[in-house]
Amino acid sequence: MKKLYILLLVIFLSVNIFSQKQDSYVIEKRAALTIGIMQGGGSLVGVDFEAMIGQKFAAQVGAGAFGFGAGLNYHFKPSVRSSFLSLQYWHQGLGSAYYQAVVGPTFVYRFRKLFTAQLGLGYRVEEGPSFNSSLTPSPIMLLYSIGIYFPL
Repeated sequence: MKKLYILLLVIFLSVNIFSQKQDSYVIEKRAALTIGIMQGGGSLVGVDFEAMIGQKFAAQVGAGAFGFGAGLNYHFKPSVRSSFLSLQYWHQGLGSAYYQAVVGPTFVYRFRKLFTAQLGLGYRVEEGPSFNSSLTPSPIMLLYSIGIYFPL
């Protein structure tokens, strides 16, 4: 009987010593939804969906009021909550209101929670029917956006 008590004590102690708390396991989110101004391919108001496709790489697609876009992202940390560099494609306008298509690198800053902002340079690769060359003579332009994001 004494051996049984010692065995139970050893099992109890080993389980408590080597066990981990349940809340110490945090499952990191692997996707995010961003809503804001100039999101979704440079739309006035748009939405972007981003999903991690590797440890630090992610793909994103988005759409908004009169535009859509896509991007490939490299996060500085292996988390969708981290800041990243992105190669973006913005298609601004639709149909006869199509203005231009732009490609370029951007830096996207993300706070740990909620807020995100983007800044970069783009190069016009195509002009649409509503493009006016007298208003925007340079093919190089500033790419920017601001919004809130929700990890999924």
